Amino acid sequence: MREVVESAPVIVGARRQLDLLPDVAGQRRELWPTPLRTALPEFLRSLGVRQQVVALASGDPYVSGIGTTLTELLGRDNVQVVPGVSSVALARAEMGWSAESSVVVSLVGRPVDLLRRELAPGRRIIALSSDEETPRRIAEILDESGYGDSALTVHGDLGGPDHATQHFDRASSVVNTVLRRVFPRLNIVTISCAGPVLAGWVAGLPDDCFEHDGQLTKRDLRASALARLSPVPGEHLWDVGAGAGSVGIEWMRAHPTCTAVAIESSTERAERIARNAARLGVPGLAVVEGRAPAALGGLAAPDAIFVGGGATRDGVIDACLGALRPGGRLVVHGVTLETETLLARLYQQHGGELTRISVETTAPVGTFTGWTPARAVTQWALTR
Repeated sequence: MREVVESAPVIVGARRQLDLLPDVAGQRRELWPTPLRTALPEFLRSLGVRQQVVALASGDPYVSGIGTTLTELLGRDNVQVVPGVSSVALARAEMGWSAESSVVVSLVGRPVDLLRRELAPGRRIIALSSDEETPRRIAEILDESGYGDSALTVHGDLGGPDHATQHFDRASSVVNTVLRRVFPRLNIVTISCAGPVLAGWVAGLPDDCFEHDGQLTKRDLRASALARLSPVPGEHLWDVGAGAGSVGIEWMRAHPTCTAVAIESSTERAERIARNAARLGVPGLAVVEGRAPAALGGLAAPDAIFVGGGATRDGVIDACLGALRPGGRLVVHGVTLETETLLARLYQQHGGELTRISVETTAPVGTFTGWTPARAVTQWALTR
C-alpha cells in the first residue's frame, strides 16, 4: 500500500491525511473540494491526468466513505479500493463488542436526530461523527430522550499516533458539565444504551408519539394501511394529505433505506410533520408544502402511495394511479360518503381490496366503562 501511495502522480485527500505523508518529489497533492458531492465531478475533470490518482480515505472507504461516492460517479471498473482496518473495527476492538451485538449509524454530514430511531434498552450503537461537536449533540439527544444514564465513549483519532479515548459513565455528564469538553475533530462515539422503551419498529405507534391537531391517521388504521403498503428496503412512498406525517414517518422507520415525501397543503402542518419526523428518528422525511395533484409533479417516482386526505379532489387518484409502477401499492382512506362512493367505484374499475374498518375504545360511562366507537373508515388497497 505504501508503494502505491508513493508512486502515484496525484494524491487526493483531507489536509490531516496529506500531512501524514512523506515528501515525494514531483508528486501533486490536492484537497477534496467542498461541497464534496456537487463539486467532485468538475474537480476530477480538473485533475487532467490519465494516470493513476490515489484517493486517501479513513478506515473502510465503503462505510459511509469516499469509495462509495467515487464508484457511483466513475463506475466500478474505474475504481480500485485497497481497504484498511476501518475505524468501526478499531472501535469494536477497543470496546470488546462483536459486530452482531452492535449497530453502526453514520452521522457524517447527516442529522444527529437519526440516532433517535436506534434507541432501545441495552442496545449498543457505534456512531460515526461529523466533527468535534457531534459527541456533545449525541449526549444532548440521549439526555432529552431519557437515555442520560447511557455510557458514552468518544474514540478520537483512532488508528493514529494521537489516538485518545474519553469515557463517560453517564451521557448526561457531557451535557451538564460546567466546562465545555473538547473532542478531536476525527472521532467515533460508542453508546451503551440505558433508558426506556420509546417506540417500536412495527407499524402502529401510539397516537401520542405524534404532535398533531386531530388530523392524524390513528394507530389501528395506520397499522392496517402500512401492512398493505408493505415497506421494503430502498423503496419510496408518497404520503398525500399527510396531516401529522405519521404514515410517512412509520414507513421510514421500517428500514433505514426507506424514503418518503409528505405532501401537505397547510404550512402549520408541514412544519409539524418535520418536527415529528426529527423526534422519531427519520429527519430525512421530505416535506412538500402544496396541494395534490399539482404538488405531485416532478416528485421521484413512488413504489407506494398513501392518500389520507383529498381523495375526491379532481385528478388526485388519477395522478396517483398514473405514477405507480408495476408492483406498486396504493392505499386510500375515506370517512365521508362522497369518498366512500368514489372508492367503491374505483374498486369496481380496478379491483384490489375494499375494507370498512370500525374501531371502538373503552371510555367511562358514569361509574361504569363502555365502548366508544370512532368514525368508520373505508380503505381501498390496490397493488399494480
